[in-house]
Amino acid sequence: MHILAVDDDEPVRELLASYLTAEGYRVTTAPDTAAAKLALDGDPVDLVVCDLRLPDGDGLGLVRQIRTESQIPVIILSSKDQDVDRIVGLELGADDYLTKPFNPRELLARIKAVLRRVSGEGRPPRGADELRAVVQFANWELDLTAQRLRGQEGREVELTKAEFGLLAAFVKRPQRVLTRDQLLDLTRADGAEVFDRSIDVLILRLRRKIEANPKEPRIIKTERGAGYVFDAKVRAI
Repeated sequence: MHILAVDDDEPVRELLASYLTAEGYRVTTAPDTAAAKLALDGDPVDLVVCDLRLPDGDGLGLVRQIRTESQIPVIILSSKDQDVDRIVGLELGADDYLTKPFNPRELLARIKAVLRRVSGEGRPPRGADELRAVVQFANWELDLTAQRLRGQEGREVELTKAEFGLLAAFVKRPQRVLTRDQLLDLTRADGAEVFDRSIDVLILRLRRKIEANPKEPRIIKTERGAGYVFDAKVRAI
């Protein structure tokens, strides 16, 4: 298995190369996005380990390009002060993340887990036609690419950027209790200016738009003392 390790820190690159090579992987290292792109254009790569801060560009941009052009799994390396970047990376489609400083054995375990999962899924390369993600829940259809919400009869409901970001966070994590802080992070990751108490306001607005009876919500439910849960079945179409 061929792993591409992208990090501007030479000691980290050397550590990754020596440790993973000893574990039986073929490893190519790259100090920046330019070298990483050259490596990706060369021999097929089975997994990318990518630092988010690179000297010639944004590691998030590299993750975005990888996910747009292929289904090569990506594990993000991030510092403790890069929480928002890490969340954005996961939203872009990264498969896992590890915070620096990291234990090489933990990284190895995560690499094995991701490769095992990807192998089990049999993920094919993704073409442009497959980039459009549309999901259904209750009587609604949400286009995550075009950021459009339609009712069963085809009527489009207008959403603000913040409302869409919150709804997208919910549909990607159905039947899970999400705290206000988690929703803040996930919604801000989409670039919306959202603040603590405004989450509650956005919930009210979304309920008015998608619930049959906003006063007795059946889709976005409140878990008192915990947060909110999107209690609807979600399926991709």
